[in-house]
Amino acid sequence: MAGASLLTLIDDIASVLDDVALMTKVAAKKTAGVLGDDLALNAEQVSGVRAERELPVVWAVAVGSLKNKLILVPSALLISWALPQAILPLLMIGGLYLCFEGMEKLAHKFLHSHAEEQHEHAELIAAVADENVDLVAMEKDKIKGAIRTDFVLSAEIIVIALDTVKDSPFAMKAVVLAGIGLIMTAGVYGLVAGIVKMDDIGFYLKRKGGAVATFIGNILLAAAPKLMKALTVIGTVAMFMVGGSIISHAVPFLHHGIEHIAAGAGFLKAVVPSLLDIVVGLIAGTLSLLAFKAVNKLRGA
Repeated sequence: MAGASLLTLIDDIASVLDDVALMTKVAAKKTAGVLGDDLALNAEQVSGVRAERELPVVWAVAVGSLKNKLILVPSALLISWALPQAILPLLMIGGLYLCFEGMEKLAHKFLHSHAEEQHEHAELIAAVADENVDLVAMEKDKIKGAIRTDFVLSAEIIVIALDTVKDSPFAMKAVVLAGIGLIMTAGVYGLVAGIVKMDDIGFYLKRKGGAVATFIGNILLAAAPKLMKALTVIGTVAMFMVGGSIISHAVPFLHHGIEHIAAGAGFLKAVVPSLLDIVVGLIAGTLSLLAFKAVNKLRGA
């Protein structure tokens, strides 16, 4: 009997772990869109520091990110237990914020000239090169900024993951949210560390000499800035897609309308919902940015 009970217990544990793994995978898939932006933003935040300080800065931000998760995960579990009806409004707020942030990025890109961006970049390089600049204070500012960015994006990820497991037992919610928090932190900051050191690796390989090492070094040096730019573009598109998807799923007529259009799209059926979610995200982002500007203008007046 004892052996049978032990086997039953092991089977139950295996079943729970399998369910947790499945729910974590689903939650991770749903939050992957936010990660593109999370990755790009944090890679940008920690760029501009001296080469030997890049990894310590990334590590400091990663530790701050874990602290954010220690606040957000228990808060999300408390909300799901005490006020589960608040999950949908929070999800909507998060989706709208994603669209707003994406549109703000686009507006900034089109409203600020290339010359202004180059000037800002030149000022940053000059500040890093200047021996009189307090690099410790500069690093602390960058770390604080990156941790604030991480807090907002982590909150969105946790709420999206919470919505995925809202009908699951409390223990499974806790395990999935904690797992998502750890996986996302390790994945994002591991990739950020790799991205910010790509150029250093490229220079090292070039100095090492040899045809193969020089070839790979040149590829890494050429790819580093392009990768950063690509991540920014992908992250922005992902913000509209994820934010638009959250909004459309919460508004029945939008959700059914998208399903109806996709059903008649033939071989494009698989991609049409995502494209329409991006359109919804663009519209929501535009309206929210205009509303934000109008409120600011009224407050200023």
